Amino acid sequence: MDKVTDFLPVWIVALPLVMTFVILAVERRSEKLRNVLVVAAAAVTFLSVAALYPHVIGGEIIRLQLFSLLPNLVVSFRVDVLSFSLSLLASFVWLLVTVYSLEYMRHEHGCNRYYPILIATLASCMGVFLAGDFLTLFVFFELMSLISYILVVHEETLEALRAGYKYLILTIIGGLALFFGIIITFELGGSVSLESTPLIREPSPLALLAFLAYLIGFGMKAGMFPLHIWLPDAHPVAPSPASALLSGIMLKTGAYGLLRVIFHVFGSKLLLETGWTMLLSILAIISILLGSAVALTQEDLKRRLAYSSIGQMGYILLGMTVLNERALLGDVFHIFSHAFMKSTLFLAAGAIILQTGKRKIKELAGVGRQMPATMLAFSLAAISMMGIPPLSGFLSKWALSLGALDAGKTYYVVVLLVSSLLNGLYYLPIIISAFFGKTEGEEGHGPARFNEVPPKMLVPVVLLALTTFLFGVLPWNVPFDLSQMTAEFLLRGGF
Repeated sequence: MDKVTDFLPVWIVALPLVMTFVILAVERRSEKLRNVLVVAAAAVTFLSVAALYPHVIGGEIIRLQLFSLLPNLVVSFRVDVLSFSLSLLASFVWLLVTVYSLEYMRHEHGCNRYYPILIATLASCMGVFLAGDFLTLFVFFELMSLISYILVVHEETLEALRAGYKYLILTIIGGLALFFGIIITFELGGSVSLESTPLIREPSPLALLAFLAYLIGFGMKAGMFPLHIWLPDAHPVAPSPASALLSGIMLKTGAYGLLRVIFHVFGSKLLLETGWTMLLSILAIISILLGSAVALTQEDLKRRLAYSSIGQMGYILLGMTVLNERALLGDVFHIFSHAFMKSTLFLAAGAIILQTGKRKIKELAGVGRQMPATMLAFSLAAISMMGIPPLSGFLSKWALSLGALDAGKTYYVVVLLVSSLLNGLYYLPIIISAFFGKTEGEEGHGPARFNEVPPKMLVPVVLLALTTFLFGVLPWNVPFDLSQMTAEFLLRGGF
């Protein structure tokens, strides 16, 4: 691949970071101007990332070194097909969630705190995906983790503060483990840059320790068992747009980090020889089955979605251990699919809770007739989550299954099928009750009235739901094509 120098990656990270302070300066004077600036920051960030598309499709890698801290230790940025794919996904979903927030947060307190934090978290996510070395990635990863704590505790209830405390403790543990892994990598490889791969070429006890440290640091953020315990508490208590970003985007930073570790730090050859990824595959399978099984027992809608995220992230963690092209294609495409599906589900859940005040699943009977567009969007995303063709969730599971069969791991396919069955068991009752269940009002006072949310909330939900359909049937499928390119890129060694 051709390597070029361009300032655009720095702009993509710096813009929302600078806009955070601009929003802080103007928000007390004008709520309207604050809202315009928030949407503008998210929109320009997305368009700036999209402007990188011709470079990535043309096979270029963009890199820029800002300054050197020590010999072979620099602050740098890099855009390859993997970082571009995740940046494009994150900025697109962030824009829609930001628009959704304008109406949703009108009913919440602390908006002057929420919006700057929302944009600052966007900047740190972009920094994670566009980092050119593990030191830069670590700085933005920790920044994202600490800033997003404020989103978790936004409601300031006892439950939110408890969930935030658990999240903060695990974030500190994960950060220390990640830093330890980076130090070992620098010691063994002489660099932590993504330009020279693999960084660790020989197996050793110290190399294994680095692998375990990375597994803890990035696995915690990805919701991997047994480090998942923060997730089912944090997601339900956060505002629904923040829940959509926590599940749809920020969990993916952990998966992104592990992909970089597997293919840039160790390389597929070393990991196949040592079998170290077996530990990750075992934890991924437990995450899939545990998350899906526990989701069945949850009566709170957002808590059920949170446990579902643990299971779905297990798919992504499992796919990256197979180390062949079709499995990696399914793995990266499921990152796209899950972001679209779970963002839709959390935003739809937020709309239902806001309009009806109901968050218990047994209370949702008839909601589909009161809020048909919202519930149809929810249903489309949920059916895609089950892996029903021709939706995007089916495509990713199909590719993952084929990759597992190519590798002779038939039991992976069995795990995926069992999980899909469990997905159906905890999503279908919600859908059936919402559209066909009877409410007390309908029994005695006629049918329930329409009660849809305003367009600022409804349009993002519908657009995200449509992506789960369109990216399953469109012949020109940008996420699928990018996933294919990423799989080939990673198996070439990330260069």
